Amino acid sequence: MSKYQLAQVNIGRILGPMDGPVMKGFADQLEEINSLADGFEGFVWRLQSDEGDATSYRPFPDDDMMLINMSVWESVDVLFEYVYKSDHVKVMRDRAKWFEPMKEMYMVLWWVPAGHIPTQQEAIERLEILKANGPTTEAFTFKQHFPMPS
Repeated sequence: MSKYQLAQVNIGRILGPMDGPVMKGFADQLEEINSLADGFEGFVWRLQSDEGDATSYRPFPDDDMMLINMSVWESVDVLFEYVYKSDHVKVMRDRAKWFEPMKEMYMVLWWVPAGHIPTQQEAIERLEILKANGPTTEAFTFKQHFPMPS
């Protein structure tokens, strides 16, 4: 087993309340997409409440419309496969129906020791590192990622 795993976070500002008509198409897909992740080879963990998803979490207490999605995977390749080559891509394609366009970085990847479950605070800190410094070994993107620490 590897000594490191890949953590990821993405945030997004929704266009309406989760239980409202604007978000219905997104909400209706959550169980299916989360089940896909849970069963995906190389998946380790995802942030979820007792309801089975992360839509009740608010990473920024002063912004009730900002959602957070966090997960841990075995590698960059496995996460990329899930995000862009599985049925998850359908949700990505329709993102503009449910989320405001983000003007700043909204997704970051970083390596964590195997078995470590990142906190929301840790994830937001990594996102801030990426915003401040661009891709580094501490916080990076799919486009410019770094190898697992040795």
